[in-house]
Amino acid sequence: MPDFNFLLLHVADEIASAAFYNEQLGIPIVDQKPGFAMLALRDGVMLGLWLRDTVEPQSSGQSGASEIAFAVADAAAVEATHADWAGRGLTILQPPTVMSFGTTFVTLDPDGHRLRVFAPGAAQAQS
Repeated sequence: MPDFNFLLLHVADEIASAAFYNEQLGIPIVDQKPGFAMLALRDGVMLGLWLRDTVEPQSSGQSGASEIAFAVADAAAVEATHADWAGRGLTILQPPTVMSFGTTFVTLDPDGHRLRVFAPGAAQAQS
């Protein structure tokens, strides 16, 4: 089976999106050229940001149809990340909420892709 090592998002502006992910997640931009930017996540996984107008084969043009989830240590880390990102002006779709899988919140990147921050199992710990 092939190894998962790359997440690719179709974006309206690869430069702005790369700056967004670099600033919000503190991950380095390792490659940037016209129409494409790449950032290093963890464990060899890369985040590619491809200008949607140049995707081949041609993209549907739709953006914002994806969700990327980031686990944090606990509910306090969810709250702290939410406060930080809300303070930076990110659009918050869901404030910190306790759900069956843990405490979570959801925000948007510049293209409307959902970014979910969650603390696995935190819901049981708070009960």
